[in-house]
Amino acid sequence: MNKCPCCSGKTYEACCKPYHTKEKNAPTAEALMRSRYSAFAIPNGKYLMETTAPSKRQVHNTKDLQEWGESNQWTKLEIINKPSLNKVEFKAYYTDENGREQIHHELSVFKMIQNRWFYVSGEFLE
Repeated sequence: MNKCPCCSGKTYEACCKPYHTKEKNAPTAEALMRSRYSAFAIPNGKYLMETTAPSKRQVHNTKDLQEWGESNQWTKLEIINKPSLNKVEFKAYYTDENGREQIHHELSVFKMIQNRWFYVSGEFLE
């Protein structure tokens, strides 16, 4: 059994896979955020596009999301803070294509649209 890339401690099958395969929708902003991290790790650019708010899709594309997932080795996800129902602060740890350790620290904003959570935007934090 594979551990889920999102660092929940659960198996992928019992954690993010049902969201990736559309068996169910992520029930919370944090669950969506974790499933999006896993989608970078796997990678699954299509899922990343599908869970981006429709109004924000013009600034992203599936190919770039897929390539960013593929070109990096995703090592750890750390939830720092959940300041509200629709915001999650996290650190995503990865090794870039040049072998350098990186930390992506972001405060993400999510929105519920027709009973589904979507990623709206992220603010980079130092």
